[in-house]
Amino acid sequence: MSNKKAVVTGGTHGMGLAIVRALLDRGAEVVLTGRDAAKVEAARAELAAFPGAHVLRSDAADLDDIAELAAFTGDTLGRVDALFVNHGLAVLEPLDQVTEETYDRSFAVNAKGSFFTVQRLAPLLADGGAIVFTTVANDLVFPGMSVYSGSKEAVRGFAQVLAAELLPRRIRVNSLAPGFIRTPTMGVPGLTAEERAAFEKQGEELTPLGRNGTVEEVAAAALFLAFDATFTTGTEFPVDGGWGQGVPAAAH
Repeated sequence: MSNKKAVVTGGTHGMGLAIVRALLDRGAEVVLTGRDAAKVEAARAELAAFPGAHVLRSDAADLDDIAELAAFTGDTLGRVDALFVNHGLAVLEPLDQVTEETYDRSFAVNAKGSFFTVQRLAPLLADGGAIVFTTVANDLVFPGMSVYSGSKEAVRGFAQVLAAELLPRRIRVNSLAPGFIRTPTMGVPGLTAEERAAFEKQGEELTPLGRNGTVEEVAAAALFLAFDATFTTGTEFPVDGGWGQGVPAAAH
């Protein structure tokens, strides 16, 4: 991928950082973003050995930051072969605890941020390029995640419509839907060590393959959709160990 250029939002930790590392290991040049200043600096230090890594602090819910990302990408990369819209915010709140503030923030990051990231970066995408959204395996749902699930379903809808809108430029648009993936936060920031362990154990019990997925497995699927699945667009690709596919979970 020495001639490939990519943008990865939410690329400073977890699944996003794994996508970034997979791209860099294969010789691609990458602009990656994160909102948390400490994680941005940690990623910058971790990726210092890669001259093709360009780390930018950017809040996906801030349209000015998105505009800055587009300008930075244009100046740094010029064209873009693949855009990975990976950022996301998950807040675990049951119905009676959801506030207008947490609702608005979740949709601002997950839905609005994803849509306008594509709008601002689409002019930089090369014809024949690819967009990969990160959604979530929503076929089976959890109490307390209604707002998160709703905002990610909006992203899935964006992907399907944009796949049609960008057909004239042969830009493929797909979604990646992870299930239980082993990350530092298990996708829900603020969990205690005990809550994280319980969440991981639940993943092992509910996933037909009997384990949580790895960030490297997510990255492999993301790169497949972006570069190898050249006859695939408008689809949501599950990386969930069979969790949402009707495969019965065996006793482990």
